[in-house]
Amino acid sequence: MPKDTFTPHGKHLIAGEWITSDQTFRSEPAHGPAHDYAVGTPDLVDRACEAAEEAFWTYGYTSREERAAFLNAIADEIEARADQITEIGTQESGLPEARLQGERGRTTGQLRLFATHIQKGDYLDRRHDEALPDRQPLPRPDLKMVQRPIGPVAVFGASNFPLAFSTAGGDTAAALAAGCPVVVKGHSAHPGTGEIVAEAIHAAIQKTGMPAGVFSLIQGGKRDVGQSLVQHPLIKAVGFTGSLGGGRALFDLCAQRPEPIPFFGELGSVNPMFLLPEAAKARGAQIGEGWAGSLTMGAGQFCTNPGIAVVEAGPEGDAFVQAAAEALKGASSQCMLTDGIAQAYKDGKQRFDGRNAVRPVLVTDSEGRNALPNLYETDASDYLQDHALGEEVFGPLGLVVRVTGPDEMETLAKGFEGQLTATLHMDDGDTALGKRLMPVLERKAGRILVNGFPTGVEVADAMVHGGPYPASTNFGATSVGTLSIRRFLRPVCYQNMPDALLPGDLG
Repeated sequence: MPKDTFTPHGKHLIAGEWITSDQTFRSEPAHGPAHDYAVGTPDLVDRACEAAEEAFWTYGYTSREERAAFLNAIADEIEARADQITEIGTQESGLPEARLQGERGRTTGQLRLFATHIQKGDYLDRRHDEALPDRQPLPRPDLKMVQRPIGPVAVFGASNFPLAFSTAGGDTAAALAAGCPVVVKGHSAHPGTGEIVAEAIHAAIQKTGMPAGVFSLIQGGKRDVGQSLVQHPLIKAVGFTGSLGGGRALFDLCAQRPEPIPFFGELGSVNPMFLLPEAAKARGAQIGEGWAGSLTMGAGQFCTNPGIAVVEAGPEGDAFVQAAAEALKGASSQCMLTDGIAQAYKDGKQRFDGRNAVRPVLVTDSEGRNALPNLYETDASDYLQDHALGEEVFGPLGLVVRVTGPDEMETLAKGFEGQLTATLHMDDGDTALGKRLMPVLERKAGRILVNGFPTGVEVADAMVHGGPYPASTNFGATSVGTLSIRRFLRPVCYQNMPDALLPGDLG
């Protein structure tokens, strides 16, 4: 057996112990051997949450330096397992090795970014209003404020990012940086990848002396596992990336709790792209080719995949559509993440095939777990009358919406639901129309970009990966970048507090 081969044991990690279950499920890898994994249960959820609450009394009061060392140790342990992670990650997801290697770098990079971020301390938003004992008619007390961790956090692994949005992904990194223990519900699409990353976190816990309950991973399970996790009274917030239907159901459960808690769900987005007239005239074909590349990147399985392009009717728009179609014709079949996702892509395509208002530009038949791109076209008036055309199709499917001019483009922009991103392709001559569209797009999207494609999400201080519903359930939050730490903090004010009683970040 090769030295770096990883053979999963299929157990849950609950507060430092690897635990099995009576029931198991078998993984469905794109290639390579399948393995059996223990099925999660509500009882295991309760055990993990109890351990997380107990750990919070220690971990929530660690220093920023201690938590930074822990985050860096997790990154180190992930890198120590690099080859094994790539091996099983590619088997389970069907993603190419280069993609998994890049995603691993993003995962460790954001762990280290949060380590640096909390050491700087700016995220604490410390404020101090000094006492004014002689103020008339009433004195003012001494007031200090700082952001404090909220308690145990539940994280749901995402199907399309086995590393960066899963076991040790952005939600976990942000919560741990804030001082919150984490209970992860692993995604059944990549349980082996989740297991080996959990091993890395477990090793980092032991290396840095953190309490064992600071992290748990519960594999698989039916809906009762996710439901019991978001409804557990010790869980104080939830981070989720996934489908609109599943996310909305969990969001509703959080709101119906005796103690409602915030549910930070990233749910769905078609990420509209607007081609303004001068840009379309000057380089419409070039933009069309670039759009095709963005649509098919990763088999279209990115939450920022630009599924809709808006362009005026006429020869410039025709050139854009033709160039996109020609580029898509040359695209190779790509393996999708799971059989279920592949079937959902086929179902989404059939939704377009069955609509008279939609004109096929490029129609293909995908087989099995492999996907080929599809391209359709419609008019703005038909699009606005059919809500289903604006629903996300997870995969390499594009829809061109033709408009009659700037007025209809603005009307269409106002008709979009909340989005993660919106893109303007424009030249200098389009500035007036761009200014006209900006107030609309600011209300629709969390990130607006010009002359690019949104499928790259930079992990940075200024990044916003969120938006109005249904892009996310909380328009004031982001799931990427250092601002995401604010989801797992709350402000506490200390009035006339002796220094000896203040938290270390204020003392």
